[in-house]
Amino acid sequence: MEVTTLSFDNLHNHGTLFANLLRARHRTFIDGAGWDLPQADGMEFDQYDTPASRWVAVHERGQVLAGVRLTPTTHRCGIYTYMIRDAQLGLLPSIPRDLLHFPAPVAANVWESSRVFVSDTVPAANRMRVQMQLISEMVISARILGATTLLGIIPENSWRLARRVGLDCVSAGPVMDTGGASSVCVTISMQTKLH
Repeated sequence: MEVTTLSFDNLHNHGTLFANLLRARHRTFIDGAGWDLPQADGMEFDQYDTPASRWVAVHERGQVLAGVRLTPTTHRCGIYTYMIRDAQLGLLPSIPRDLLHFPAPVAANVWESSRVFVSDTVPAANRMRVQMQLISEMVISARILGATTLLGIIPENSWRLARRVGLDCVSAGPVMDTGGASSVCVTISMQTKLH
């Protein structure tokens, strides 16, 4: 199993990994969860997949097992900034505006974590190992990018897993329905050490 952080600067070094990541997102969020998201050629993408973002992929023999996107909260592309802030500003009607207990930050040390998934093809016996690889690389990449805090939307009970592995993960908003699942915004401190 390998873990790779992709950027527009290094995509050419990793063959079809980025396309396979977008295909895995399609299977997870469009085929699996039934979300109405932009898609082309079996790949899911949106306005936040820009050169400013980074993508962490856990993969094995060309198959993407898990992934997450990291986006700086300081980035702007047209009218869009980052998903949580844009939802709060009313630009994303499918996400409640009151998803955070405070105004969405715009700061160089705060990055958004979004499109987090573990493929349903990962056997139950390997899920924890895959999740740990994803979390570990996400933290390493975020720290390298200068993040001291990540802000993200995760399934309601997932923050307990993050805390169990040593992440300082705190609920930052109310529980909300995100396409048939209960989710919550969280802040994750990059200052703590992983177990």
